[in-house]
Amino acid sequence: MPKVREILERTALPYHRWSTKEFHQMARFGLLDESDRVELIDGELLDMAPVGSRHAFRVDRIARALQLAAGNAFLVRTQNPLMLGDHNELQPDISLVKDRDYSEAHPMAADVLLIVEVSDTTLEYDREVKVPLYARHGIPEVWLLDVRSGELTVYRDPVGGIYRTMDKPFPDARVSPSLAPEVMVSLAAVFA
Repeated sequence: MPKVREILERTALPYHRWSTKEFHQMARFGLLDESDRVELIDGELLDMAPVGSRHAFRVDRIARALQLAAGNAFLVRTQNPLMLGDHNELQPDISLVKDRDYSEAHPMAADVLLIVEVSDTTLEYDREVKVPLYARHGIPEVWLLDVRSGELTVYRDPVGGIYRTMDKPFPDARVSPSLAPEVMVSLAAVFA
């Protein structure tokens, strides 16, 4: 696919970018179902990597830590859709969102306090594609966990489509989202 994209960009041939509305119509008409692990990113349908056991375990640990710290103040969503504009519907590993009813529409950027992406085999993709996409849509904070190294990178302060602040806390640190400082997570507990 990268070769096709390069040729399209070089020759300026138009190609169809799917909208979130069309994406949902595909599901309604049976072209996609809940077993299809795809995300809509910049109008393109991209297959998601299979979830390995190390990845799933870290997602569970972080989600539990966030839920215990958040109590009933916020919702912790695990691998559920997030709408970002007309051409993006992602499924971040974890999102900490405002506590409201999302039964009629998925959360959007304004609802999000924190996104957590856990990367086992997709670190480069998450860092080079998803993190900048979150910044372009004003997601206030992203935590990117590299499962293999055990390193957490915290991105904050999106301005002009990039995060101005990047921090790598020590493995024994306690971290909290800047918009929810009361939601304190012990990295030692997450990595235990």
